[in-house]
Amino acid sequence: MRAFVITEPRRCSVLDVEPPVPAAGQVVVDVERAGLCGTDVEFFTGEMAYLHQGHARYPMRVGHEWCGTVAAVGEDVDERWIGRRVTGDTMLGCGRCRRCRAGRRHVCDARHEIGIRGGWPGALAEQVAVPVTALHPLPEAVDAVAGALVEPGGNALRAVQAAEVEPGDRVLVAGPGAIGLLAASFALAQGAEVHVLGVSERSLAFARTLGAHGAWTAERLPALPFDAVIDASTSSGLPARALELVEPGGRVVCIGLAPDPSTIDTRTMVLKDVTMTGVLSGSGGLAETIEHYACGEVDPRPLVAATVGLEEVAGVLAGSRPAGAGQGPKIHVDPRR
Repeated sequence: MRAFVITEPRRCSVLDVEPPVPAAGQVVVDVERAGLCGTDVEFFTGEMAYLHQGHARYPMRVGHEWCGTVAAVGEDVDERWIGRRVTGDTMLGCGRCRRCRAGRRHVCDARHEIGIRGGWPGALAEQVAVPVTALHPLPEAVDAVAGALVEPGGNALRAVQAAEVEPGDRVLVAGPGAIGLLAASFALAQGAEVHVLGVSERSLAFARTLGAHGAWTAERLPALPFDAVIDASTSSGLPARALELVEPGGRVVCIGLAPDPSTIDTRTMVLKDVTMTGVLSGSGGLAETIEHYACGEVDPRPLVAATVGLEEVAGVLAGSRPAGAGQGPKIHVDPRR
């Protein structure tokens, strides 16, 4: 089968590789659609922390946002999975440690992450192997575009849940990338007044088309009381700024990762009685994200600007935008194109 393989920083190619064979407890999925994200870019450039921490190494096959159809099952897997449309969790815990037993497999020390950590091949390929325990069935109402947006959607939904957004709350989302815009969409579905903070006028204009009540640069942000701030940016200065902007007794949720350490003044956090929460992965929010997509409360599909084939992935990761791409921040891949 064909797969996109990164062999070293900024060196990659589409190769013919052996197709996966499902081990016991696994299935093989024919990948219909996969998404590219900032993590994939960091592996392409060599900046991803896992490479330097020993959790990942080249050559590697990235791709952790995906959907497809189950083509084969391994031993002890119900054959009725064959032919079902699915997506799946990226975070694969060991299943035995204290964290896994408590339902926190996404922070298991020994976890694999599909296309990211521990050498588990990702979904930028015609097929991907996945544990059956990680699968989530997709209803007919969730098409391939939305199906490959379940994983980032789960991240965004968990961020909104951590912010404890209620109808009528005023929420600021910093960072109008895919997860930030999905968080804005989930908050809007909760009945919140949602504002988006960003840098590019193009991305802010796009946020307004999704229903944001306001979209601002830092210089133009009005002095409004925000009940919650969700930091989905890559700015090391945003957590401290979020503490300044949030109302006393409010909540700050950090889901973006900056390339440099962020610093906050905990005196501000304490004196304002602010709750700060970090969110890693969409693991706990995937099923509910599918429900939101299926009933139409949140439509993620406008975020996808273009769909390319495997041969075009390298250019996208290097920063080029496909000809004719729309305004959304997300590029999808059809591995069979």
